[in-house]
Amino acid sequence: MPPARPALTSGSIQRDLWPQAAVEPLRVRRAPLLAAAVCFAIGTVMARHWQPPIVLLLALALLAALAWLGFRQSARASIAAVAAIWVVTGLWCAEIQPVPSAQQTLLTYADGLSRTVRGHIIRIQELPPNAPTNDADTEARDWSEDAAETQPATLSIDLALDSIEQVTPDLAWMVPLADGEGGIRITVLGTANTFTCGDLLEAPVRLKVPERYRDPGAWQYADYLLDQGIGAHANIKAAAITRLPKPLANWNPRCRLYAAQAWAANRLTRYIHSRANNTLPALARLSPDDAGMLNAMLFGDRTRLSHTLRLGFERTGSFHLFVVSGMHVALLAGGIFWFSRRLRLGDLSATLLTIALTTAYALITGFGAPIQRALAMATIFLITRLLSRDRSVLNALGAAALVVLVWSPRSLFEASFQMTFLAIVAIAGIAIPLGEWSFLPHARATRNISDRWLDVGLPPRLAQLRVMLRLFGEPLTPIHRRAATLPARLLRSLLWALELFLIGIVAEMVMVLPMAIYFHRATVFALPTNMLSIPLVAVLAPAAILTFLASLLNPWLAALPGAATALLLHGIIAIIGHITHVASADLRIPGPALWIALCVVACWVFCCWAVRHSLRGAVIATIVLPLAAVAVLWPEPSLTTPGQLEVTAIDIGQGDSLLLVAPTGQTMLMDAGGPTGALRETSEATSRFDVGEQVVAPYLWSRRIRRLDILALSHAHSDHMGGMPAILRSFHPRELWVSIDPSSAAYADLLREAATLGIAVRHLHAGQTLPWAGTQVEVLAPAATYTNPRAPTNDDSLVLRLQYGQSSVLLAGDAEAASERAMLTASLLHPVTLLKVGHHGSRTSTGLPFLTALAPHDAIISVGRNNTFGHPRAEVITRLAEAHTRLYRTDEFGLTTFLLTPDGQIQEITGAADN
Repeated sequence: MPPARPALTSGSIQRDLWPQAAVEPLRVRRAPLLAAAVCFAIGTVMARHWQPPIVLLLALALLAALAWLGFRQSARASIAAVAAIWVVTGLWCAEIQPVPSAQQTLLTYADGLSRTVRGHIIRIQELPPNAPTNDADTEARDWSEDAAETQPATLSIDLALDSIEQVTPDLAWMVPLADGEGGIRITVLGTANTFTCGDLLEAPVRLKVPERYRDPGAWQYADYLLDQGIGAHANIKAAAITRLPKPLANWNPRCRLYAAQAWAANRLTRYIHSRANNTLPALARLSPDDAGMLNAMLFGDRTRLSHTLRLGFERTGSFHLFVVSGMHVALLAGGIFWFSRRLRLGDLSATLLTIALTTAYALITGFGAPIQRALAMATIFLITRLLSRDRSVLNALGAAALVVLVWSPRSLFEASFQMTFLAIVAIAGIAIPLGEWSFLPHARATRNISDRWLDVGLPPRLAQLRVMLRLFGEPLTPIHRRAATLPARLLRSLLWALELFLIGIVAEMVMVLPMAIYFHRATVFALPTNMLSIPLVAVLAPAAILTFLASLLNPWLAALPGAATALLLHGIIAIIGHITHVASADLRIPGPALWIALCVVACWVFCCWAVRHSLRGAVIATIVLPLAAVAVLWPEPSLTTPGQLEVTAIDIGQGDSLLLVAPTGQTMLMDAGGPTGALRETSEATSRFDVGEQVVAPYLWSRRIRRLDILALSHAHSDHMGGMPAILRSFHPRELWVSIDPSSAAYADLLREAATLGIAVRHLHAGQTLPWAGTQVEVLAPAATYTNPRAPTNDDSLVLRLQYGQSSVLLAGDAEAASERAMLTASLLHPVTLLKVGHHGSRTSTGLPFLTALAPHDAIISVGRNNTFGHPRAEVITRLAEAHTRLYRTDEFGLTTFLLTPDGQIQEITGAADN
């Protein structure tokens, strides 16, 4: 007879095998640190309305005294006082946190003059071939004297300036700069010497200030640079740089981290070009595009990431899986900890090993701010879990969030922090408790199925399940002694897959809100794509790391893991590629109204409480959670002014983009801005800045516009057309209006994009008249006989006149004197209420006869601040003033809106003069 097993009680079985079978109610005492973090966050939000720090300090002292008295009387009675302490602490920390230096001193030197600067290197980044020549990172280019440069951009160097040259008509001398007041990013043109961190350089540069776009929702490159200590940028030839002897060692740890990141990326790229890789079959061979993807995934180096691949992953909501982000750090930490526990390491050893390896990985990725926050949250989470008696996930999450917020209160308003926090709340706060009420106990019941003693003390339904699984397995016993457990293993695999599905769908429903607010995306196929991709990525990442490590020894040693990496990566790209071509794979949507967002957050809080309260609460939560997601996606009416014709000049710097809203609500966008100068004839642009995606589209979404009726292109110059591909993809206009077809690869690409999206293209010429949503559109130029088989010119411009009752507006594009004379000769010009001045106020446009014929009441010039073209010209401004025309400029007023009524009246609404 088998030896008697010790008596097992129901409680011991629950502790040993089913430690999470009971769903604990959501109470403050179960997660006090989470409650503290929420209160701290409330205080940080309140800090947006300024309060004197001394008043907050006194309030904090008073509340602490009240809390101490409350604890003396009753611990429960002091909860409100403790919560108030955390609110005031959040207020205080937000008030005293230093803000990035605006570098006002440095900005005074960005006046177009060539000045000698002297400073030490704090960051070096190699640029891929065909990188933009004015700041390789993201900035919309201001092509002036640098446009003539034919040398490629090879390096991006950040300098902390020690001094800068002060220039007067008679004298020039070096002026020292204080720490934090002189950070510049220079793009080196041509082959440069080898530089190292801390090198002291001297060079003549013309400093340029990053453009600020004064439109709702526009992404500000200037703020992005200031967060990195950079206040200006410039281009410079490599031969003009002088390396000076360093008086003292200037070792910058962050520069060393970037250098380690670049070294790792270059070593992987070197393997891609090795003979060992190139002898493999195409399917098993890593290409340069593959290298860009792997460098982004392993080391956070996105400079070589293909724009086409990036767009495909963004459309399917899986981009976060293939670039280093806070989620990568969290997943890596979770994977290391899980694997450590499988190796029978104790909690302490597993925690320390996880923190050490995750920190090493974070360092080699460049240790950016999102990575730092994710590492801090993962570390605090693991330590809190180790020290906490009840191992409450939400309490550990609260501790991690609290530490990050105390260190940097501004993190509360950043997408990376919010999405990391919400992902854990969705999984630990909602998904896992839902599973505990349904199938997770059954999944745990399938473990150790052959041990009959474990049936003792289980609920009858679980004990019966174990008995049935053993009965189903008995006929398989003759095959193999372990074959009898096959039914249990199959059921357990199915239930764990169901858990992954539950976690995925709950996380996606919670992520709907931040995705809509920050990225304006509703990724319909994110869940199935991630379900397919995550298992492959889980194998791909170790294979890629093994390939990298083997390549450090010998490229031939890396051939086998490299082939496996290539097969996995190409498989993932194929999956993403097929899903990307589905029309509904990527829906671009406006962010919801504030009241809807607050209601959705309240629904999440309710779901976290309900799933822990009772089975009925869990059922209600399964209904409320999808409804909250639907509320985010539900279309809201666009913000328009019925009965008036609206013309809005969007502030896009040196370029044109105008939104027209008809009296009946239909929308037309005329041009979409872009980089000034020749567009690079390549679809693989390395710049991550897109004025259409990051400036024009956010403004349209702020107006809750989901689809444009008409997108009109005045002519095929980049400062009018550069942002159009993004607008086509995001707003799917019903029609694209163009004038003629010049010889331009970028323009041909735009027409192909429109054809792919099923957008009708209409060519217009002078003499045509079109009714549009209660207005009459008259085409004034170009003439029907006008052709241009060569490169685009300003006189290709499509000139439109819109009539609404007694009000009218003329959109002149960049039409110059020849086009203006043709319109005058054809007697097409009549007085208008509003004129969009041609060619940004250039002296070659808006001639006196043209202006006299139009006699506009108002005029708007779309122009970039401090542009190097001298726009608008003084003679044009004088001409408008003499015509008694009120002039508005986007460089002075920012975004400007004109409302025209049918009785001929016009109302002007200007944006803030500065940000």
